Amino acid sequence: MTLRRKTRQGARAAACVAAGLLAGPAGAQAAAQQLVHADEWQAYAGAFVTPEGRITDDANGGISHSEGQGYGLLLAYLAGAEADFDRIWHFTLAEMKIRDDGLVAWKWDPAATPHITDVNNASDGDILIAYALALAGKDWKKPEYTAAAADLTAAIGAAVLIPDPHGLLLLPGATGFAEGERDDAPVVNPSYWIFEAMPVLARLDPAHDWAAVAATGAALISEIRFGTRALPPDWLSLAGEPEPAAGFPPDFGYNALRIPLYLVRAGNVDPAMLARFREGMTAGDGIAIVNLATDEVTGALDDPGYRAIPALLACLLGEGPLPEELTTFTTSHYYPSTLHLLVLSHARKELPQCL
Repeated sequence: MTLRRKTRQGARAAACVAAGLLAGPAGAQAAAQQLVHADEWQAYAGAFVTPEGRITDDANGGISHSEGQGYGLLLAYLAGAEADFDRIWHFTLAEMKIRDDGLVAWKWDPAATPHITDVNNASDGDILIAYALALAGKDWKKPEYTAAAADLTAAIGAAVLIPDPHGLLLLPGATGFAEGERDDAPVVNPSYWIFEAMPVLARLDPAHDWAAVAATGAALISEIRFGTRALPPDWLSLAGEPEPAAGFPPDFGYNALRIPLYLVRAGNVDPAMLARFREGMTAGDGIAIVNLATDEVTGALDDPGYRAIPALLACLLGEGPLPEELTTFTTSHYYPSTLHLLVLSHARKELPQCL
């Protein structure tokens, strides 16, 4: 492992401002302009959205989770699909927003009774839901969405933001990751920092320092470099010197692979960052799953939605646009299909040279 020494939080924040992370992407709060095309949304919704508004994870037993509901809301907003957005939100509200603290229970299983099989929240799902509600509320003149976004953001801030020597941390959930709950706590998931949402959350919830949260996440991602590929793990312990968290595979895997996409969508196109992830995550034409303790590549993901992420990084590094087959959306599984639409929608808005 190579690890740069920690810097003071103020220096981190300054670096993040310079990188554009705290300001958000250009035009992030402008109208979506159907950045997800109607036929793409119809294909996605036909494959993964039930008539009730439940987003189904077809590679994970058909369950639904708060992350999926949040992604579904964001993509429906980007497609201008107001009716679909409303039914996804109302399913989430009725079936999953059942916690006393205002957060969303993360796991809904159609095969179980009751359907909620884990009442803990997932902070990335909560952030995605609040962010999408805020965007839709503003652009579609729906004050009820804006109010729901503000309430949810305040609940996130109260439940999962904690001060730490590394900065203001975003815990992955309200239970199970803080000191006193694990020997290696605090534990974080770097991919839960959805940087494009942070400026929006800051306006919704001025009681919490969302700029500091963004600065902490950006600094961790910059500093935490394991193995010869210099990549962050899915799950990170910050009890002492940062290391992969106990009880999880020490992998750069399905969680962490979306980190560079989140950075780019938030406006961070720093060449050093892009090159580091491009080189570290690539396996052939796809994405490597890497055991960071052994440097072993344990898998390679070649669905179009996965391949689109390093291809986007390559474009930003001057290697030319996305391969033509990646500029056309077809559904595969829920997760890579979601990532593919996030890549394409961002390229259409900010990076047309990549298409």
